[in-house]
Amino acid sequence: MSAGAVGGALNAYFADHGLKRPTVVNGIWCPGALGNIIVGALSAVVSWALYGSGAVVDIAKPTPRELISLRLTALAGALLVGVAGARWLSNQVDKALLDESVRQAVQKPLSPEQKEELQLCDTPRKVLKAVAGV
Repeated sequence: MSAGAVGGALNAYFADHGLKRPTVVNGIWCPGALGNIIVGALSAVVSWALYGSGAVVDIAKPTPRELISLRLTALAGALLVGVAGARWLSNQVDKALLDESVRQAVQKPLSPEQKEELQLCDTPRKVLKAVAGV
């Protein structure tokens, strides 16, 4: 779970150019670092339970001791799954932000200053800010 959380934090850092707080922008929820960490951790736990040593644990029939191992490959896999799960969340939010940017751009013509600002945008959040002035 911890390795997945680290993967989520890494995704948040690289996707938003830093660790941002959860916010709502023009009615669109942006999960920030906290949301990415939670999704990364949950993704890693689900992956471990389905494909790792957690897959052999029978919770309906308890035995005196279940052997659960933790190998370096499982940690690396959890980190990778954490990044991938959080990246999925980031992609969905980016898609919603870009959709809203297009809706805002269609409603009114852009000023020359807004067009210049759009050329410098490197994230969907900045695109929406340039178009809508959010």
